[in-house]
Amino acid sequence: MSTNLRIMMLIVAILLFISVFIALKKGRMPLKYSLVWLFPDIILLLISCAPLSLWKFTELIGFQTVSNLVVGIFILMLFFITISLTIIVSGQNTKITLLIQEISLLKEKVREKNNNN
Repeated sequence: MSTNLRIMMLIVAILLFISVFIALKKGRMPLKYSLVWLFPDIILLLISCAPLSLWKFTELIGFQTVSNLVVGIFILMLFFITISLTIIVSGQNTKITLLIQEISLLKEKVREKNNNN
């Protein structure tokens, strides 16, 4: 793996870690959602710090170059992040639906109480 690629991956990993840490510190992101971003960040750090193991892995999987493997790993990380965020959004959508139903029931009870008085 070229030195430029390793340096670039290290810079991206550090920037991602700093961004997630700042979002956590400012309360913009809960801890459980930050793990979705920290997991790929740790993988990126490991890849940039231990490139020798990538050569063997590249040959094992059948990629021609390590940079192709790195692009493949990035794509897998993006799939992981997308699936995780889809699960989070789906859970929040369910909670919002339940909340709307509960508010509608409460509104109905208030209307009935006001009509009786």
